[in-house]
Amino acid sequence: MSTVAVVKKGGFAAIAADTLTKWGSGKESAAYVENHGKILQVGDSYLGVTGTATFKLILADYFARYPIHGLDRVEEIFRVWQKLHAALKEDYFLQPEEDKEDALESSRMDVLIASPKGIFGVAAHRTVQEFSRFYAYGSGSDYALGAMFAAYQRPDLSAEEVALLGVEAAAEFDDGTGLPLMSCSIKLDLSQP
Repeated sequence: MSTVAVVKKGGFAAIAADTLTKWGSGKESAAYVENHGKILQVGDSYLGVTGTATFKLILADYFARYPIHGLDRVEEIFRVWQKLHAALKEDYFLQPEEDKEDALESSRMDVLIASPKGIFGVAAHRTVQEFSRFYAYGSGSDYALGAMFAAYQRPDLSAEEVALLGVEAAAEFDDGTGLPLMSCSIKLDLSQP
């Protein structure tokens, strides 16, 4: 359980995440877990990971072994995730799906990306979307989206502040999201690729 949010505003891209780890009904807060962060830097981009806590370790290991040039375009991110999914099965022992209704095998994680070229999301079935303003993934995403919708137009709030407000709202109302929060912000490069 997690909540991660990305925002693009005022020439910046920002990402925020909670730090709670849950295993069934048990919860492990940042006060007890040193490696509680859910945001990972990959090149000049930041990734916010939802799903089992192991996925952050897997992504850190994978991108250390197979460096990439960037996560700046939908097509590029899709190709990276296709290779990652093959490695998830081969190197990290991802179990195949039980549900035969799905057309595609799931990577079992949703990831948001804040890059110098924009904000993106990669869903469990490797659907990649580029977002124009903000988005959230995770168990508290409905709360985060509502809070960011209400706050986004306020001129006094930066991209990072809007992202933090979204995850803070999730921490208030979702039992799978907990404080403290972490965030990162980067300046957007709006020049042509």
